[in-house]
Amino acid sequence: MPAARKARRESDASVVRMQASDEQRPAGRLLGDELRFHRERLGYTLSDAAQVIRASTSKVSRLERGESPAKPRDVHDLAVFYGLSREQQSQLDQLLAQAGNADLYARFADVTPNFLKRLIRLEATAQTISVFEPRVVPGLLQIEAYARALVRMMEVGLSDVGIDRIVALRMQRQVMLDKGVPTLAALISEEVLYRPYGTAGVMVEQVRFLLKATLTNRVNVRIVRKEAMVPPYPIFHLKFTDGDCQELAYVEHLDGANYVTQKRQLDKYRHLLDNVRANTYEREDSTASLKRALDHWERRAATEESG
Repeated sequence: MPAARKARRESDASVVRMQASDEQRPAGRLLGDELRFHRERLGYTLSDAAQVIRASTSKVSRLERGESPAKPRDVHDLAVFYGLSREQQSQLDQLLAQAGNADLYARFADVTPNFLKRLIRLEATAQTISVFEPRVVPGLLQIEAYARALVRMMEVGLSDVGIDRIVALRMQRQVMLDKGVPTLAALISEEVLYRPYGTAGVMVEQVRFLLKATLTNRVNVRIVRKEAMVPPYPIFHLKFTDGDCQELAYVEHLDGANYVTQKRQLDKYRHLLDNVRANTYEREDSTASLKRALDHWERRAATEESG
């Protein structure tokens, strides 16, 4: 084979390998995050995990950040060491398959009941979070009473104890907003401000909370105009500074969520968010919109009390 042709074929092959690696990294990050979660939950160190898979602590660290490709044997050995259930091991197997077969899993559905828990853990490691919500106040900005009314409506037949657990889980998401990272850009449809979840008094407190959030440097609340043409579903976009996976999109549905990982799909959702931003009020006008909603609910609350 002529040297030039051989070099060209080797170059083409390296490009293909590089592209596959770029697509695999987001799925690898999710897999690594799951492994890190179980290790920390049980109180094990990186050194403990490294001994299980006969590797260095730096390799385990890279594996948990999604920087190194996961070997099925290592994932299996760690799952056994962590004492994971069959269902939990199945979840890891799915993520392992997605990380190793990027062409087949350009976008993959997270169909486990723990999809919200996984998002919460990813949010805590993000540098910036952008979220568009067309139906409710974003979970990161919900007060407890609002979240409780929402969960009670969505989870029909669930016991009070079960509702308490879900609400507590949602409230955990707000703890990180007391820190410097991540920053949050919340794009909220104007109709959401007038959609009651709970009493008028609950809505008063919820809108007040949003107004308070606008005064911080870490939260940027923008209200989307009522007449805007926007997607009918919530979109999350997370950016990271560590690891090879620099961003993820998350699209939530009624009973699950899709983690969007392929570059073309990421570009699509990034473009959708840009379009939503183009249809938001500026900061002062967004604050004015929130104040109008607060006035509306304060009048409703006064009427309810007098009645």
